Amino acid sequence: MNKIASFIATVAAFAAAGCTSYEIDMPANPAEPVIGNEVSTNVIYQANPRFFGDNECLKGLTRQVSRIAGMECDILWVMPVYEPGELNGIGSPYCIRDFKAVNPRYGTMTDLKELVNTAHSSGMKVILDWVANHTAWDCSWITEHPDWYVKDAAGNIVSPSGWSDVAQLNFANADMRAAMKDAMLFWVEQLGIDGYRCDYADGVPHDFWSDVITALRAKNSDMIMLAETANPDYYADGFDMIYDWNSSTTISAAFNGGKPADVVKEAVEALAKVPDGKSILRYVFNHDVAAENNVATMFGAPEGVPAAYMLASMLNGTPMIYSSMDVEGLSGKLSFFNYMTLDFSTSISDEYKAINAAFKASTEVRRGELRDFSNSSVVCFTRAIPGHNLLVAVNTTGSEKSVKSPISLAGSTMTGLIDGKQVTVPVEISLEPYSYTILMN
Repeated sequence: MNKIASFIATVAAFAAAGCTSYEIDMPANPAEPVIGNEVSTNVIYQANPRFFGDNECLKGLTRQVSRIAGMECDILWVMPVYEPGELNGIGSPYCIRDFKAVNPRYGTMTDLKELVNTAHSSGMKVILDWVANHTAWDCSWITEHPDWYVKDAAGNIVSPSGWSDVAQLNFANADMRAAMKDAMLFWVEQLGIDGYRCDYADGVPHDFWSDVITALRAKNSDMIMLAETANPDYYADGFDMIYDWNSSTTISAAFNGGKPADVVKEAVEALAKVPDGKSILRYVFNHDVAAENNVATMFGAPEGVPAAYMLASMLNGTPMIYSSMDVEGLSGKLSFFNYMTLDFSTSISDEYKAINAAFKASTEVRRGELRDFSNSSVVCFTRAIPGHNLLVAVNTTGSEKSVKSPISLAGSTMTGLIDGKQVTVPVEISLEPYSYTILMN
């Protein structure tokens, strides 16, 4: 039985019973609904090139662009493509020796250009990962411009705390800032990329970000800038998005015996700090989360991952799929240092396509009042604008569960945004393990 079959069966049983009293034993509505402001229509796909082949990774990723775009993804975020360092290295793609060269194991500049052009032809924008805080120890800047680095009292170049494989740049040096800005402009001018995801944005001064974003937008006024930080002060620097650090852990907790209502509460708190015209990144996996947790059990079971992603998206912000979420049978921790060729799944991709289509179809309704009807096993919430309602319910457990419908919607006709079918909302919605429903009228 598929994920909505149990829900439809409950509807049929309810209709056969001829029940018309929808206010029996219904949950009370919260006194103060939450009204949302920021509503994104973009979906990001984070691609780790090392998951697309042991060599010529960029060609492997390019071959997957059509499938990725077919999932209704709008922005392709490519993790660091630059030539990595080796001295004191641990294999991290965030340890960069040359900011203007492509990692030869990934391919060539021509391969990267082909990737960008293919993504653009598929309707996606491309953002590259940028690491402004530090360089590899064998970066040419170390020997040519040692004054571009932070030094200790003895005059030795130092590492950022906890990252011994890299050397800390000194943003008090104007020449270093100019070189870093020049390197960021290089990829816009050479390849026509559409923006950057900026690693460890907190480690770099605000005035640098403000200056470089102004320069980038002089080249492309629609430049997309994502900061790896949860600090809303970075919006003022020109960033479009920051991180919702807690979305993944809060949703994971709900799928492992925690409180489903906390998922809604956390999203409301995160979105409260987002100014008009800006967004916040929401996800269940990124490269760090997948490297630190068992990907098969973080959301109860592999079947729970799409359901968790649906929650991350439908509670607003900009949702993101990490390369590996669209692969069947993965387990354990996925180091983003390792090279591997993943077997991407058509069926899982189709499920994400349906979720992303529902996310986009519900854009206007997601601006409306948010009410939480979650119980101990099911995350359930509604959004409403005059004349239209959205109802979302997700079973966070490995057994069949149910949740009572809101008084205002029980007995009404709504359309499933996953399958397009019309249903009569029952008094109680029954959900199979890790299944979900998205209804709108």
